[in-house]
Amino acid sequence: IEKCEWYRKKGSTPMRPYVFGENLIGVSVSDGDIPEEGGMIAHNPNDLADKWYISKDYFDEYEVAR
Repeated sequence: IEKCEWYRKKGSTPMRPYVFGENLIGVSVSDGDIPEEGGMIAHNPNDLADKWYISKDYFDEYEVAR
């Protein structure tokens, strides 16, 4: 087994709610994810064309950065 360490992100990521049924062309979605209400679409702040889906369960680990 590989030795792993825990890492925490230093910055924040702009996100918006996923709209059920929206076209996800151009949005990366992991094979195990099924887009659902409560999920989010994240954007790379340095490249707004770089987008990915964040599942509702994973998003529960986030909080609004103020």
